[in-house]
Amino acid sequence: MTTDLTLNASASVQRMDSLSANEFAVYLQDIPLRGVLRLTDFKPFKLDVKPTTALKALKEPFKLVRLVESDPASPINKWVVESINAQTDFDRPKRDLTLVAVDEGVPTRQWMITGAWISEVNYSSFDSGSREFVEETLTIQWDAIKFEWL
Repeated sequence: MTTDLTLNASASVQRMDSLSANEFAVYLQDIPLRGVLRLTDFKPFKLDVKPTTALKALKEPFKLVRLVESDPASPINKWVVESINAQTDFDRPKRDLTLVAVDEGVPTRQWMITGAWISEVNYSSFDSGSREFVEETLTIQWDAIKFEWL
């Protein structure tokens, strides 16, 4: 999205290219995920900076919020079921995810998330008086994230 920004009354107008938050796609093992509403707390790079120790990369989890899908054969539903059934097993079901930022329909950059695993599954309220769709929030841990301009 291109936006005109006026610097001040006497300055010229400059163009700034920015991304809209609602233009993105998420892929699970190269298959596009349907019904993804939002990705929150996504921090592909963060350092723990302390003056007395070496820099340490932190791998903080992010949340993927999606509409509950009724197809038990969908790749995301299979992953959720495998994760729940694994319970406390250290050998977590892992997948690769790709987050693609899109600008006016054109993919511009992507983050390849390897070794992703689900550490929490949370659902919005089941409410007989509501007409809202049920949302599923997955807390995703990860091994590595690589960034790439497209």
